[in-house]
Amino acid sequence: MSENIFFKLRDEIENGIVAGEFEPGERLDETQLAARFGVSRTPIREALMQLSAIGFVEIRPRRGAVVADPAPQRVFEMFEVMAELEGMAGALAARRHTEEDRHALLAAHEKCREALLSEDTDRYYYENEVFHRAIYAASGSDFLEEQCVAMHRRLRPYRRLQLRVRNRMKVSFKEHGEVIDAILAGDAEQARILLRGHVAVQGDRFGDLVANLSNRERRGSRQA
Repeated sequence: MSENIFFKLRDEIENGIVAGEFEPGERLDETQLAARFGVSRTPIREALMQLSAIGFVEIRPRRGAVVADPAPQRVFEMFEVMAELEGMAGALAARRHTEEDRHALLAAHEKCREALLSEDTDRYYYENEVFHRAIYAASGSDFLEEQCVAMHRRLRPYRRLQLRVRNRMKVSFKEHGEVIDAILAGDAEQARILLRGHVAVQGDRFGDLVANLSNRERRGSRQA
């Protein structure tokens, strides 16, 4: 199985959880999932382990993989940490970025523009991930990049949920442009502030996230 197909399989299961197709506490049967996606149990098991690593699935003795039940407060706390890490990466990128980093950031921003125009939230999500990784690379800190990538993985499903909120893609893209301007201008403090605000879920945005999580649970209750 190619790496791209594996990632697609992992994301399909993740999307099913986000959409409420698989409910918190529900056991994810490897055999049934393998039949559903037309693959062997081995890539299913690996995908579930990947989802377990980011806290979206729990591997329980004698039950196997079970969909985790995320507490909104826990999600909020993870976004708080992510916002600080991103802010630090942006500040360092403003001071240390190279000409190669500049090209990578601008290219990633253009890809986000194309995804925005296509109105495809999943496509925008993946291009958004490339954009943020370009910032991590521009920070010049391998350790910080590792921590940002790890936290980004843990928050992946919730960041995807946020992009489904009305107008969030447009706002996100606008914020990207402001971040790039600050980084390329060498304004470390402004880059830090903008990235903190871009990632943090506060006020209405936290309410939107909680509402999306609640809607997912309600959909599952109606289907039960």
